[in-house]
Amino acid sequence: MSVAILETKDLNHAYSKGTAHEIAAIENINLSIEEGELVGIIGHTGSGKSTLIQHFNGILKPSSGTVLLDGEDIWKDKTKIRNVRFKVGLCFQYPEYQLFEETVYKDIAFGPKNMGLSAEEIDKKVRQVISFVGLSEDYLEKSPFDLSGGEKRRVAIAGVMAMEPRVLILDEPCAGLDPKGRNTILQLVTDYQKKTGSTVVVISHSMEDISKIASKILVMNKSRLAYYDSVDNVFSNAAELKEMGLNIPSITQLFLNLRNRGYDVKTNIYTLEEAKKELLRLFSKEEK
Repeated sequence: MSVAILETKDLNHAYSKGTAHEIAAIENINLSIEEGELVGIIGHTGSGKSTLIQHFNGILKPSSGTVLLDGEDIWKDKTKIRNVRFKVGLCFQYPEYQLFEETVYKDIAFGPKNMGLSAEEIDKKVRQVISFVGLSEDYLEKSPFDLSGGEKRRVAIAGVMAMEPRVLILDEPCAGLDPKGRNTILQLVTDYQKKTGSTVVVISHSMEDISKIASKILVMNKSRLAYYDSVDNVFSNAAELKEMGLNIPSITQLFLNLRNRGYDVKTNIYTLEEAKKELLRLFSKEEK
């Protein structure tokens, strides 16, 4: 039986609440994220993605509704919200801008140090994660400001991983990176999830990226939850996703075009292997 690690019940959040400028950022969000899942969150700018994830670890407090971690309301005891943030680690978009220490070592050690761990435990975690993100220990004594953009990104993500959160949340981890850098980060995320068994939540504008790594996709549209299902089931609504202004993968677009031209093909195709199978099936059918 699957166990939910994170849940939201009738979750709402409004900015400038009670004023003439009140804006509903998220409305009536009900979802359940199971332990060990890799969930991708997509949606156009302003759809409520970032607002939603900032509720998962208590950075934002609901206007109404509940966020549950292991079945318990995270706001039940306000004095324990700090512990929630250790269990649910959030890495913001462009996290490299939050690097501030003199050395890479100190930056990665910052979270574990705040958890009250011993120097020995901190050192062990720092050396584990620097290796995990594909950087040698030589980097530890370097200034984070001397690193490349992709290296800074990996160091920033390592700083959150070092706290060993049960849920790791990454907001647009590939933003601004070149294709090679994006692939490195996506591989890092999947390797981390497989190795640790942790729950991982990734926000991305790229449905192509999300389709490569996620077990489930959550689609936000106009502050509401539009879809939350397996990758296959979400991509079967390719036409609706396009109407929401989302850029579906080019392979999916190809099969959508074929369907629009009268060919009897599936539209929930998002990998080359699936495309090959579906085209062979189509050609076989046409020959008959």
